[in-house]
Amino acid sequence: MRSTVLAFLLLSARGGVAALTAWLVCRALRRAHAPSRLLCWLWLAVGLRFVLPWGIPLKLPRPESAPLAAAADTVQELGELPLLPPALLQKYIRLKRVKVNGKGSKRDVRLAAGDVLQLYINDEFFDKPSEENIFLTVFRPQLDIVYEDENLLLVNKRPGLVVHADETEKVNTLINHIQAYLYQKKEWNPKWENAFAPALCNRIDRNTGGIVIAAKNAETLRIINEKIKNHEVEKSYLCITVGRPKPVEGKIAGFLLKDEAKKQVAFYRRPIPGGKTAVTLYRTLETRGPLSLVECRLLTGRTHQIRVSMAEIGCPLLGDGKYGRGDVNRRYGETRQALYSYQLAFPFPTDAGALNYLRGRVFTVADVPFRDKYFPAPETP
Repeated sequence: MRSTVLAFLLLSARGGVAALTAWLVCRALRRAHAPSRLLCWLWLAVGLRFVLPWGIPLKLPRPESAPLAAAADTVQELGELPLLPPALLQKYIRLKRVKVNGKGSKRDVRLAAGDVLQLYINDEFFDKPSEENIFLTVFRPQLDIVYEDENLLLVNKRPGLVVHADETEKVNTLINHIQAYLYQKKEWNPKWENAFAPALCNRIDRNTGGIVIAAKNAETLRIINEKIKNHEVEKSYLCITVGRPKPVEGKIAGFLLKDEAKKQVAFYRRPIPGGKTAVTLYRTLETRGPLSLVECRLLTGRTHQIRVSMAEIGCPLLGDGKYGRGDVNRRYGETRQALYSYQLAFPFPTDAGALNYLRGRVFTVADVPFRDKYFPAPETP
């Protein structure tokens, strides 16, 4: 009976807690007769085999183990676990954390009525999918990290990736990759008490690439949002325009009015009801044939600001399907606007609190794909 109690304690505890529990119980039994002590240590070995099969704490199977045939036709088709990434499932099968009738299984094993499934898988993968836990489906986060510290991440977002879920994409988003990255680093867990979900401080269009700021805590999010609002964060973009801007350097100021139905923005030179002020500084870096490489800096942050502003002065962005020239885009085979948020600066002229250490720092993306394609740097001898 005592050994049975010991086994229960072992199987309901984790890692070092299990070992400590077993040791304490064994001390209590040290005066028992030899067969009891032998049985005690036997249960200890068995218990630790289940709690620490690979030397790390693992969750035990959920008690409601069900027939395999109710879950899938084969082991690799465990449709009852929508949060478990297929690649991670394959890894668990290889590590024998998915068992059929008490034995390690192969992914192509056919299941039959009466087979029993045991899953040595973390509890969170059994949860119902939601906006808060969908990041668990990202097995290998794909991030190009420009800079990271204990407060924030600067990530180089690739063109084509949405920053947040929308009507076309729910899983493969930048914020999901960031949350999965920090979760797998054991730096963040949504189930921790008072846990702060990593959040983005700025947004970039799906087809635009560049630096996005992600806050790891509430204080960083508050400070960065305040600095952006007060124009104390400088964002510089590179773009390729069709035509050479005239003058080659200048300021484009106006008012932007967004048509929500068409998801398009119109530029106005004078104030208009509902219009928002937009100011863009630009500087032409180089011109080759009909194309120009232009650097832009935003003094305001409006939807499609650079795209519609450059189109307003007769130099739309190459590849821009909304405000550009379709004939030129087709000639060059470009389907995404040539626009990249390549540089981020933190001048912080006023106090930045916990982020004062970033004052004066400038972060730059080294490789901008369209610049390397159309304006490659001259080869050094």
